[in-house]
Amino acid sequence: MAEGSPKVTIPESFQFQVSSSDIAGQLTLIWELIKAPLIVPLLTLGVYICLAMSLMLFMERVYMGIVIILVKLFWKKPDKRYKWEPMQDDLESGNLNFPVVLVQIPMFNEREVYKLSIGAASNLSWPADRLVIQVLDDSTDPAIKPEPDYLRRAIPYLIHNPDIALVQGRWRFVNANECLLTRMQEMSLDYHFTVEQEVGSATHAFFGFNGTAGVWRIAAINEAGGWKDRTTVEDMDLAVRASLRGWKFLYLGDLQVKSELPSTFKAFRFQQHRWSCGPANLFRKMVMEIVRNKKVRFWKKVYVIYSFFFVRKIIAHMVTFSFYCVVLPLTILVPEVKVPIWGAVYIPSVITILNSVGTPRSIHLLFYWILFENVMSLHRTKATLIGLLETGRANEWVVTEKLGNTLQKAADAKKSNPKAPRKLRFKFTERLNTLELGFSAFLFLCGCYDFVNGKNSYFIYLWLQTVTFLITGIGYVGTII
Repeated sequence: MAEGSPKVTIPESFQFQVSSSDIAGQLTLIWELIKAPLIVPLLTLGVYICLAMSLMLFMERVYMGIVIILVKLFWKKPDKRYKWEPMQDDLESGNLNFPVVLVQIPMFNEREVYKLSIGAASNLSWPADRLVIQVLDDSTDPAIKPEPDYLRRAIPYLIHNPDIALVQGRWRFVNANECLLTRMQEMSLDYHFTVEQEVGSATHAFFGFNGTAGVWRIAAINEAGGWKDRTTVEDMDLAVRASLRGWKFLYLGDLQVKSELPSTFKAFRFQQHRWSCGPANLFRKMVMEIVRNKKVRFWKKVYVIYSFFFVRKIIAHMVTFSFYCVVLPLTILVPEVKVPIWGAVYIPSVITILNSVGTPRSIHLLFYWILFENVMSLHRTKATLIGLLETGRANEWVVTEKLGNTLQKAADAKKSNPKAPRKLRFKFTERLNTLELGFSAFLFLCGCYDFVNGKNSYFIYLWLQTVTFLITGIGYVGTII
């Protein structure tokens, strides 16, 4: 300060100092004031709701497990339950006994896989004059490669059983071993095909059309009102409408087609948004139509509304996220709220074991699969709420990126020219996922609190879940291109 400048003094009455201990004390006081009358009742209600949802999911998984055991042990195979005769070449009538088959391959700027899909369709064992192949300019997934005998195995069911509208094959994944992300997807989808589709086909002749690897009767499509783009799951939309008109569906687990899984986390996340948001949005639009339908029996309507839509497409996502990533960690901070051991440990363990039956070879990855599914439940829950409320990204469609043999070509090129300059493939900031990082910090703090003050050793789970959220948050999941 320059010499001669006036000095400013502050009266003692205006002088104050706020210490960090004072702030902490005030926050603690506020917390204690609102905890008993507000936090504890709300969190207790959340625990009860989550336990109810867990029981619903548990009963659904047990029911499907019992049915699939009965199907495997006692029920007749599809070719015994439905009439099936092989297609025979007739020298007199030529190819007239073969129905005309339309193969549609929708794609959009997907040069990595178009040759594989079109080539597989061209190699189908079917008379050329009775086969029409359409390559459509549309933004869906073309990465399906059926075997040459696919049509000869599926079409006879439609020819000899006029009440069947759809014959659905099973996906087999050509890139399941590409990375850990594709192994996780294989575990989830194998359960879907091995159990969910099989149970629906065997009990109610209904299941969700998977969008590919299926053969439709055109008359059934027309009677159901054709394809509609009111949701992002027009395949499931068509299946539900056709089923409400009395048509039957048949799932063939041994009719396998090669498919490709998205191997980048960004592509997988967009796909899961569509697969979670679309069914919830369709449920919102169709639930009353299903209730009022007069053509299908009561128990089938219960199955479609409760099991197919409500439990599998809504409850399954919400309980995974809300219970294991929000409510359970919060109960550690509020010890007055108790979670019974059967709800926190026993039921999830049984559900997990039942989910693992589809992919026995990946049983050693089961624990990480649980942690990763908890991470993905964050995005699935958000997408489900968007679909139910029909807001925001309810009708967003992002093409699921498939790499085909791009990675193999790149590896071969690197071997042939090892001195070629490396291309900068990504920026670190582009891979960051803030939601996952936020939950990683939240769960870490809850784990630390439980380590110091808890009695149930939940911190072990919380810290492992923290690491999984963190790995996903910094983008080190799947293939990086």
